[in-house]
Amino acid sequence: MTESRWLAEFAAALGRGDIEAASRLFEPEGFWRDLVAFTWTLKTFEGRDQIKAMLAACLEATKPSAWQPRCVASKGEFWFSFETAAGRGIGHLRLREGKAWTLLTALLELRGFEEKSGHSRERGTEHGVLPERKSWLDRKLERERRFLTGERQPYVLIVGGGQGGIALAARLQRLEVPTLVIEKNARAGDSWRKRYKSLCLHDPVWYDHMPYLPFPDHWPVFSPKDRIADWLEMYVRVMDLDYWTSAECVGASFAEDGWMVKVRKEGQALLLKPTHLVLATGMSGVPNMPELPGRSSFWGAVEHSSVHPGGEGWRGKRCVVLGSNNSAHDIAADLWEHGAEAVTMIQRSPTVVVRSEMLMEHAWGKLYSQEALESGITTEIADLTLAATPFRLLAEMQKPVYEKIRELDAELYAGLDRAGFRYHFGEDGSGLHSIYLRRGAGYYIDVGASRLVIDGRIKLVHGTVEGLADGKLVLSDKTRIPVDLVVCATGYGSMNGWAAKLISQEVADRVGKCWGLGSDTKGDPGPWVGELRNMWKPTQQPNLWFHGGNLMQSRHYSLYLALQLKARYEEIPTPVSFLDPVHHLA
Repeated sequence: MTESRWLAEFAAALGRGDIEAASRLFEPEGFWRDLVAFTWTLKTFEGRDQIKAMLAACLEATKPSAWQPRCVASKGEFWFSFETAAGRGIGHLRLREGKAWTLLTALLELRGFEEKSGHSRERGTEHGVLPERKSWLDRKLERERRFLTGERQPYVLIVGGGQGGIALAARLQRLEVPTLVIEKNARAGDSWRKRYKSLCLHDPVWYDHMPYLPFPDHWPVFSPKDRIADWLEMYVRVMDLDYWTSAECVGASFAEDGWMVKVRKEGQALLLKPTHLVLATGMSGVPNMPELPGRSSFWGAVEHSSVHPGGEGWRGKRCVVLGSNNSAHDIAADLWEHGAEAVTMIQRSPTVVVRSEMLMEHAWGKLYSQEALESGITTEIADLTLAATPFRLLAEMQKPVYEKIRELDAELYAGLDRAGFRYHFGEDGSGLHSIYLRRGAGYYIDVGASRLVIDGRIKLVHGTVEGLADGKLVLSDKTRIPVDLVVCATGYGSMNGWAAKLISQEVADRVGKCWGLGSDTKGDPGPWVGELRNMWKPTQQPNLWFHGGNLMQSRHYSLYLALQLKARYEEIPTPVSFLDPVHHLA
């Protein structure tokens, strides 16, 4: 069966409400991933029984129609468009022997509430002579004044003004949803600006664009953190976002009609009453800072990697980095470059290590590279192509990639073996992308620090820390390391930790763990849920949403979260039949 014939038969079955016939067009273990279009959530259905259950719950309200072929992506892969009662979407199909192996349906816009662009863009002015005309700046300042005085309330309040909050706010601004972002730092971009000086993105530029405004074509492949910070600050201004700096959420509570949020802005106490609250605090929660007995009497410095400013000032000093993932390697290398006398990395568990060049060639490059762009793979196509692969299949697809990388980079891994560095490729060999989705940590994209470890210029120690005593870091095997600086690159808790801190532990427990797929691997306990827990979709706490991830995820998934919020703002029915149960509190 050809792709176009499959689509025609599928459309006909759905049109006459024949759920059984529609499900038979899938392989018995086939997949349907829906991004808001049918389910008003993000959900993957695995096998015919789950697909039938979804259609039984959603088909009548969705009323899908206008299924149209668009183009063949490659042999057996096919793009199409469709419409629903609420809007318009795009789909992707993979066929095997005439049956659907994977199907993606994604909502792109709401009918009647399309973003203004091109011919529908605003004029920006009214020609003629108008008494008491207000300029764009007048209107912007008036908008801010009304938020400050409480005369106007945001429909959506976004807590956190990093790339995630900014991307979502830009989407909502284009959809004309009253939205306010509050950021505790003094400037947009400060969450990057304040990190250690040598920090540079390990993802390539083609992966990292913001919505609507891609980086210019001269932008470096790997962006220094201060350039990212300045870009975000510029983006807030250019996209005309309502964005408060030096504004911190200090508490929130929920009632039936929305939220009461206490904000401290430049020392002034304010009360905001949004209908929806979005925690856009990254993909991580509160920093994990280990208890170090003896710290109070330690004369040196102890800091979490999130506040470590960089290696300047530590020349000739003895520095220990606790951890062996991305931040730990970057910080250790930076300290070494700045002349620290002895830099020691304490490795507590194995790390996935992959050189950046290998990822560019064998992982990212097919979708996110100059070559991909020149072959016609735009950012939007790349994002949707990635989204079209169900998470259940991703691990098996990634294993051959990392087997090839291990073979090609055998010299690197032999060197790490000699140095005693414990590396792996994930519990099942599926590598960096899988471990990132499962627990958001546990990997290092090698941009040079592995060579310092191999050569012994960064010393390597294994074990756990017991505490500090007499100017030394004491390990569980009683090893004592003289130290002037301890940097704890020990990661972060689940995002629902912010819900506990800002709202209540009860609400955090109601939401449950954020991030992870339920793979039943380290840091990602089962059962399998098939989508990232609580991200970009309704949670068990009404009107509370979580938005985070890397720049690519912030860009792509902000669309689906914005459409869900816009639909609620316009009182479009959004029945959610597949709200995920809570299996883990944190």
